[in-house]
Amino acid sequence: MEIRNCKKCNRLFQYVTGRVICPACKEEEEKVFKKIKEYLYEHPKATLVQVSQETGASIPTIKHYIREGRLIITPESPIGIECERCGTMIKTGRFCEKCAYEIERDMKKATNGLIKNSTKYTNSNLKKSKMHYLNKNKIER
Repeated sequence: MEIRNCKKCNRLFQYVTGRVICPACKEEEEKVFKKIKEYLYEHPKATLVQVSQETGASIPTIKHYIREGRLIITPESPIGIECERCGTMIKTGRFCEKCAYEIERDMKKATNGLIKNSTKYTNSNLKKSKMHYLNKNKIER
């Protein structure tokens, strides 16, 4: 474990994993998250501005929860965020379905290319990379 400063309140705390915020700030964030979630449950057609005004949470905070996938907005809700790649309006996550598919496909191509190159390298240089021993009988004295 290491000691870090909280990004929100600047207090020292024992950091384990995740976001760099202290337990007190995490607890406060959870309260705000629950308040947003309850408000959206009761008012599914509320706008982003209405949710922000009624809950006291900032618009970037609400968008952050949507990006994380913690808040999933109903299809009839006017709330949406932009796909980080193409700008299309989406209801949750970072990318729209089309961009997510394209990114996944590109990653698979890149990974397959790396695997092919690494196996090609290991097969062609297999004899060169082995450890060689001198034959005792061939050593002249």
